[in-house]
Amino acid sequence: MRQHLRLFAIGATSIALTIALAACGEAGGGDDGEEESNGDGGGTIGLLLPDDVTTRYDTFDRPYIEDKIAELCPDCEVEHSNASNDTNAQKRQFDALLTQGVDVIILDPVDASATASWVEDAAAEGVPVVAYDRLAEGPIEAYVSYDNERVGQLQGETMLESLGEDAEGSRVVMINGSPTDPNAELFKNGAHSVLDGTTEVVYEQDIEGWDGALANEEMTAAIDSLGPDGFDGVYVANDGMAAGVVTALNAAGITGVPVGGQDAELAGLQRIVTGEQTFTIYKALRPEAEITAEIAVRLMRGEDFSDLTPDSVDSPTDEGIPSTLLDPVAVTADNIADTVVADDFYSVEDICTAEYAQACQEIGLG
Repeated sequence: MRQHLRLFAIGATSIALTIALAACGEAGGGDDGEEESNGDGGGTIGLLLPDDVTTRYDTFDRPYIEDKIAELCPDCEVEHSNASNDTNAQKRQFDALLTQGVDVIILDPVDASATASWVEDAAAEGVPVVAYDRLAEGPIEAYVSYDNERVGQLQGETMLESLGEDAEGSRVVMINGSPTDPNAELFKNGAHSVLDGTTEVVYEQDIEGWDGALANEEMTAAIDSLGPDGFDGVYVANDGMAAGVVTALNAAGITGVPVGGQDAELAGLQRIVTGEQTFTIYKALRPEAEITAEIAVRLMRGEDFSDLTPDSVDSPTDEGIPSTLLDPVAVTADNIADTVVADDFYSVEDICTAEYAQACQEIGLG
C-alpha cells in the first residue's frame, strides 16, 4: 500500500507564487505497493471536476493542471472526468479511479457533503485526495482555493461602490449559488457581512447547480414580486447566472441597475464592457491549478509540500487541513486591462470582438 505523510502548513504563497520543480523522490505504485519508481518516474493522477456549466473548468482549470503535471512529471498520466453536476456520476468516476489504481486524486466535488466516505475509501487504499476549489469532506490531504468568504465580501463591497451615494438604504436582490457547493455559502456569508446594515435584501434565492436558466426564472419572479422599481442592485454569485439575470432585466426594460458576478468569464467581461453587468470577481486560475498540481505530484512521490500550504482550514469532518487560500480581485470596466488582460487570462482581442469593439473603445480598452 502506498504510504504518505500528512504535513502541516508553513511558509508563504501568493497569486504570484512561482512553483519550484519538485525534487526527485519515490513515487507510489499500484494497489499492492510493490511498484516503485525514482523521482523521474511516472504515475497516474486522477482529476475530477464538477460541472460543464461553468466555462472555467474545461477551458482553464483542466489544461493548467495537466500542463503543470506534465512539466513536473513528464511520464505521469492524468485521468480526467467531469461530473456534469451529477453527484452519483462523480461517485462512479471516483470509484473507477480507485479501481484503476491511481496514485493521487484531485477532487473538485459536485456536493462536498457527499464525499466523506469516498475519501475514507481512498485513504484506506493509500490514495491521497487533494480538494480543489471546493472543500471536500473526509480526510483530505490538502485544499487549494481562494478565500471564498473574502470573495463574497469583495462582491458586497463592489456592489456598495457601484451604488455610490445611494448605497445607504438601497434594496438588493441576491441570487446565490448552489446549496451543494460549500463555496456558495461562504460567498453568501461574506456578501451579507458587508451588505447587511447598509442595504436591505428584499429578495434572496439559492440556485441549484449554478443554473443560469433558473437564475433567470428567479430574477423574473423577483421583478414580478417587487416591481421594476422595487430594487436598486442585484448581487449574483457568478457570471453564468448573471447572464440569466441580465436577460430578465432586459426583458423587463430595466436598465441602470448594478449587477455583480464572479469568475471573470468572457461573456461576463463583455457584459461589463457594454454596461449590462457592473463587475465580476477575478480569481486567477493558473496559480490555483498549478499549486494543486504540484501538491499532487509531491504526494505521489512522498515529498513534503508544506511550503505550498501556508494556511489551514477546518471542514465539517476534519480540522487543520493544510491549505492555500489565494486572494480575489474585483474587476470593473475601469480595470479590465490591469487584471484579466495583464494576466493573459483573456486578451483584448478575445474580449473586443466586432460586436463589442465600439463599447471597448468607449471605455479605453483596445
